[in-house]
Amino acid sequence: MRKTKPPPPLELPADQPTEPERVEGDAEVRPERVRLNKYLSECGAASRRRADALILEGAVLVNGKKVFELGVKITPGEDRVTLQGKPVKPTAHKLYIMFHKPRNVVTTMQDPEGRPTISDFFERLPVRVFPVGRLDWDTEGMILLTNDGEFAQKVTHPSEEILKTYLVKVGGHPSEDQLRRLEQGVSIVGGRVQAKFVERIKRGAEKYDWIKVSIAEGKNRQVRRMFEKIGYDVLKLQRVAIGRLRMGALKRGEYVFLTPRGVDKIFERDPVEASATGRDPAVRRAGGGKAKGIVRTPGPPRGKPTHKGAVRSTKRSSTPGAARKASDLFGD
Repeated sequence: MRKTKPPPPLELPADQPTEPERVEGDAEVRPERVRLNKYLSECGAASRRRADALILEGAVLVNGKKVFELGVKITPGEDRVTLQGKPVKPTAHKLYIMFHKPRNVVTTMQDPEGRPTISDFFERLPVRVFPVGRLDWDTEGMILLTNDGEFAQKVTHPSEEILKTYLVKVGGHPSEDQLRRLEQGVSIVGGRVQAKFVERIKRGAEKYDWIKVSIAEGKNRQVRRMFEKIGYDVLKLQRVAIGRLRMGALKRGEYVFLTPRGVDKIFERDPVEASATGRDPAVRRAGGGKAKGIVRTPGPPRGKPTHKGAVRSTKRSSTPGAARKASDLFGD
């Protein structure tokens, strides 16, 4: 087998700062003590909820000693914090990424069973990021990744009531009354839930119906269980929007860096008319029609199991991971 050189490290968008600005004459101020889980999230190591779990598992050390107490506080810059043997330090800049997760990929950065994970698509990213929320193994579509723990906490907190919009292929033809039941609310494992928006859509000459559904909760396998409650199996499930941020024409395994406008759209509450195509101002763009940070990932690294959906492109750039034209993803 012919050996190939490893791809070069992926460069971050040019306008991302590498170091915080310092003003001449600034006095040195001793950092305030902060809770350990907050420090881990602010450093981009994990969301606060995941940080709590890591602390309880004994994966976090402070000054060389394991910490199991959730309320412990540390002094940034003075206390040494390590996670799973690696130092945890504040990140110089924040990243917000929209990723099209293929089916049969686990929404974690590591998997003890050796299954493909979303980390396989970000091995060349020079900054550690983590997923915001999750998608099931057999669900595809939009998922956010970041190194900003406060952002992740806000997106996933129930009080924000951020809408998640899905396209659902069901095994049959639900009646209008059955679809209205989803809006009125049904009881599933974990409590009573309801859809905020339900609409039957046409998607080619399909034998089965496609339904667009928006929900504000995020219970385990919620959409599938809601349709099971009205008597229909879910054959395919794809998340296409979070808030008013649309996935657009982003292909499986591709991701983009979000602009501040893109981040703001996540928190807009109106239901999004999500479509499979269309232009969206949420991606970082540079002059000359290029889109900064738009990357076609080359699929799982060699030697790891391949998985349905994460197909290797037959039309690659000469440089793996190079930016593509914005029109390739978002139309003319």
